[in-house]
Amino acid sequence: MKRSSDVVLQGLLDLHARKLDLSLGRLERLLAALGDPHLRLPPVIHVGGTNGKGSTVAFMRATLEAAGLSVHVHTSPHLVRFHERIRLGRKGAPGELVGEEELVEALERCERVNAGGEISFFEITMAATFLLFARHPADATLLEVGVGGRGDATNVVRTPIATVITSIGLDHQEWLGSTLEEIAREKAGIFKRGAPAIVAPQDYPEAEMVLRREAQRSASKLVLGREDFHIREENGRLVFEDEAGLLDLPLPRLPGRHQHINAATAIATLRSAKLAPISAGDFERGLLSAEWPARLQRLTRGKLLSLAPQGSELWLDGGHNPDGGRVLAAAMGDLEQHSPRPLVMIAAMLSTKDTAGFLRPFHGLVSELLAVPMAASTAGRPPQEVVEFAREAGLKAEAAQSIEAALERISSRVWDMPPRILLAGSLYFSGEVLEANGTPPQ
Repeated sequence: MKRSSDVVLQGLLDLHARKLDLSLGRLERLLAALGDPHLRLPPVIHVGGTNGKGSTVAFMRATLEAAGLSVHVHTSPHLVRFHERIRLGRKGAPGELVGEEELVEALERCERVNAGGEISFFEITMAATFLLFARHPADATLLEVGVGGRGDATNVVRTPIATVITSIGLDHQEWLGSTLEEIAREKAGIFKRGAPAIVAPQDYPEAEMVLRREAQRSASKLVLGREDFHIREENGRLVFEDEAGLLDLPLPRLPGRHQHINAATAIATLRSAKLAPISAGDFERGLLSAEWPARLQRLTRGKLLSLAPQGSELWLDGGHNPDGGRVLAAAMGDLEQHSPRPLVMIAAMLSTKDTAGFLRPFHGLVSELLAVPMAASTAGRPPQEVVEFAREAGLKAEAAQSIEAALERISSRVWDMPPRILLAGSLYFSGEVLEANGTPPQ
């Protein structure tokens, strides 16, 4: 009897250590036994950073497909189903998430060849991803780092045509280091000799300093935001400028000012990589068509929306660290300025994340926070703990038994104006929301 991908993946989790171990040797041995598929990929653009990786990849993918190119895409983690991590490029059409049968076949082959050897879940699933990408012709591969860079499983790729570092902040300190300098050094481990290193505008000078030094050390041509490329909003348009000239573009489809920076980083990367001629029209279509679930995503249909007060807005975001909270709060502040409504947050967070740091920027913006359990992860912080952190951050907060119960509580109240409801705090929670809403990523 054939196994489902869920069964195969659970078996890989059960067989191998869950603890993250950033090294490449185990994966390289498995890939060698598989015929080194990671050395036979379409041209690779390798993307690392703390925040904004997925959105930057989404802008690049949309632009390349607008230019008629086929694009393989790897992102992580997934929100609802593992298949979301692997998008296979198609000639003359947008890429599609890997099918169930093909995914199972690739996973089982890696499982057989590995023969019970010590290897992490992310490593063995990356081996399957490389197998799938190598089998299918495409014009480009967009490869998002899992965690860090230097020791991340994606870093077995030796000759990318470009490397990218998005915004760097404090996250995953237990593996990457406790300071911004240490984290930046690990992220910069994806830089490769001869490949341009595109670095988004950084919020922290100490991180930028390390990235400059590491680019020089790796003999990579540094393309730095605010120095080699610039972005500004002007008369409701997005103006991008680099040494190749100026682009007058529409504002991105993805909402939030932080997406302007991600869009600029994507544009700078594609212009530096010189993968194919890309017109201003291609960039325009890319900005207007890019999709990236759970990144300030407005839910316009589904079960959860039907539980909210009539006329409410329902927004979803997977940000989970202090910088993610800061840009999310700024985006919600912009929405409030443009269209004032009471803002209620429904939150769930992992116990490993800086809950207070994430919530602090929402002081004075959120009228109330309802903390709910996170069913999607055993590492979820108990709702009452989230409530305590929220109150320390100056927010009015209480616990609710579930997402549905929180929405029903909001609906039981009388509102002068239907509220804006933000579900946020974790990508795991975002996946739980999308599944409960009946709107998983496609």
